[in-house]
Parts: sequence; C-alpha cells; structure tokens
Amino acid sequence: MLLIRVFKPLIRSSVCYLWLKRSLFTMQLNTKEFQTVFTPGLKTIAELFEKEKFELRIAGGAVRDILNGKLPQDVDFATTATPDEMKHIFQTTGIRMINNKGEKHGTITARLHEQNFEITTLRVDVVTDGRHAEVEFTTDWHKDAERRDLTINSMFLGLDGTLYDYFDGYEDLKSKRVRFVGNAAERIQEDYLRILRYFRFYGKIVEEPGEHEAETLEAIKENARGLAVISGERIWVELKKILVGNHAAHLVNLMYELGVAEYIGLPVSGNLEELNRVWNNLQNLCPKPMTVLVSLLQSPEDVNKLDLRLKISKEEKNLGLFLVKYRRDLSGTDNNGDPLKPYTDLIIDSRETDIQSKVCELLKYQGEVKLLKELEQWSVPRFPVSGHDLRKMGISSGKEIGEHLLQLRDIWKKSGYKMEKEELLTKVQKK
Repeated sequence: MLLIRVFKPLIRSSVCYLWLKRSLFTMQLNTKEFQTVFTPGLKTIAELFEKEKFELRIAGGAVRDILNGKLPQDVDFATTATPDEMKHIFQTTGIRMINNKGEKHGTITARLHEQNFEITTLRVDVVTDGRHAEVEFTTDWHKDAERRDLTINSMFLGLDGTLYDYFDGYEDLKSKRVRFVGNAAERIQEDYLRILRYFRFYGKIVEEPGEHEAETLEAIKENARGLAVISGERIWVELKKILVGNHAAHLVNLMYELGVAEYIGLPVSGNLEELNRVWNNLQNLCPKPMTVLVSLLQSPEDVNKLDLRLKISKEEKNLGLFLVKYRRDLSGTDNNGDPLKPYTDLIIDSRETDIQSKVCELLKYQGEVKLLKELEQWSVPRFPVSGHDLRKMGISSGKEIGEHLLQLRDIWKKSGYKMEKEELLTKVQKK
C-alpha cells in the first residue's frame, strides 16, 4: 500500500487542493455527475470491497467525463484486489460473473442489478513488445498510473470523491492538452497503437488544431514504423473515431507528414486536397468514418487495398465502393427541374436495402446540405404495377412482362413517381 504524507492544504474556490508526496495531486469533488455513478449495484459492490479491505476506484474515461461535467457513459474500476480475490468475493455472495476473457489481464466483470461492473486489478508491465504486455499485479496506484498512455487517462477517482492524479492529468485536462505519461517514445514503444490514441484524444480534448508539443510529434515520427505490427482491426477501431472526431482533416494531414499513414493502410499518395475540401463539407453532418476516408482514395482498387489492411466490415467496404463510383458521376445538376431526382431515381432502381443511407452519405460528401435534408424526409414510393397486373391483361411471356415493367417504371419515374396504376397500364402496348 502506498504511504502518502499530506502537506498543508491550499483552499481555492471551495475546493481543497493537496500536494502529496511522489507528485500526487488530489482534490475532493461531489458533483451531480459523480453522484450518478452510485447505482444500487455499485453501492453493493463498494460495501463488499470495503468489508474485505480492498480499495476500489473509478478509472479511465469516466474520470475525464466527470471532471468535464459530463455524465459518464461507461464506468470502469481499478482495485487492489487480485482476480482470485475478486472471484472469491463474488462467488461467496452469489454475484454473477460474465466474460472471463479478461481475467488473465486482471479484469473481472460482475453483473448486478442489470448492470455490468468491469473491475481490473492494478498492474505493472513486465515485458512489452509494442503490441501486448505481460503484466504483474500490484497494490501501488502510482505504478499502475505510470503504465497508462496519456496523463488525462492516468487519474483515479475514489468512491469518497477524492481525485488521485500522479502526472498532472487534471491540469492537462483543464488546459485542454494531450501529453503522454512520462517519456513519449517509451510509452509508444510499449504499444504502438498509442500513436493513434494520441490523435484520437487530441480530437476529443483540444479545441484548436496545431497545438502539439514538438517532442511528442518527434516521438511519433521516430516510431511510426512500429504501427506495421499492429493488427488492422485494432487500427480501424481507433482510426474510425479519429475520422469522425474534431480536427480530423488536420490529424490525417499530420499522419502523412509524420510518416504514419503508410503503416495504417492509408494510400501513399492520398488525396489530401480532396480530404480538406470534403471535411469542410461534412461539418455538423455526422458522417460515417468511411465517408471521410474515401476522400483520400482514388479508385475501387484503393478501397480493396484498404480492406486488406484494416479488415473493414462488408457494409463499410460497400459504402466506400459506392462513394468512389458516384461522387463524381451523380449530382443534382443532372435534372434541371428537380435536383434531388437523380438521387431518388438511384434509390428507386436499386435493390440494396441500405441504399437510401448510402445516398445520404453521398450527399454529405458532396456538401449538398439542402438535398440531404429533403432526402431524409423523403419516403420511398412503391411502384404501383406488378407482373400480376400485366398477366391479367393477357401478357403471359415472362420476358415480355419484364420489358413492360421496365418501360412502365421509366414512365413512372419521369412523372415524379405520381402516375397511378390505371394510367400506367394504359401505356402498355401489346406486341
């Protein structure tokens, strides 16, 4: 257990700030966001850990959210109890445990009152290879904080409202600054994915692009090659969040400048000019990650290469191919009377179930905000004529029925999808 000597407190704005041994900074808080964490399930678990004399603190993103005045979406916990000790607590009290895959890394997930509680034993890295780490369990909170990637992610929040901050994470959060814990190059070499995590949290925390520390950028540049050993799936998880976060165009440009892009599946000659243009189009439109990323790509082959490296989903790949195909070939100027009609015609003619969603992404890419709003309110009309209608008119040939349906559909589309069945059937010319 870490023994800390408390120095004389300094009172500021009704908050008690304490500077403690080993550079530990603490403060007390009791905000409404903090109080929302205390569900019946957590209260039960907290009592059990306290009874067994194990410390339990909130860790990670929930601490950042609470300090930023946001309601935390997911709450993770850290503890001095080992996985075996946690299992003993839960087994003897009849609390269900789920998802045992994390146990070798020190994580036990308990389920209580319809809520999952992911609790991880404090750890130190023994061996790292740039992808994974072999860990040993500890009861030293400072050592656990030391192994984390960024200062803003290395804070803990006690259930009594005490913030524990060993590396100035709170000051960085207030200043909207993203820094690695300790030496940036060392943190990156422990897990090269931390390069992308830096970019992601930069977009999440920092208000303006271009406010990077020179030492951090140099460490990223020197270690960019290490991303080649990281799996495509892990890279894509981070890259997706970067693409739809703040400063995405700036951050992707920076990836190219620092030599990161080639190791994460982005095309060597990515179209950065197009990216910057499209990024401006996409402001406040909530694009999908692929809608942003496609701006870098030149051809369907680029989409296929991206898929080979990042293992994107079938839906994401199809969206990429769709956008590459239609971003230049389809526009509202194709129909003088109704600029939306080329897009609705494409939807009408398609058999894809998600075609309307794809066309919405296309309009976002093109910056067609007015047409996008119209399409989002548009309901796909049903073509009123069927093969059965034509059979009743005495047309029996399947080939002939197909030809008539195509002709009638074209007439219906030209009418703005307004022509009724009876009128359409008068256009049928029997052979």
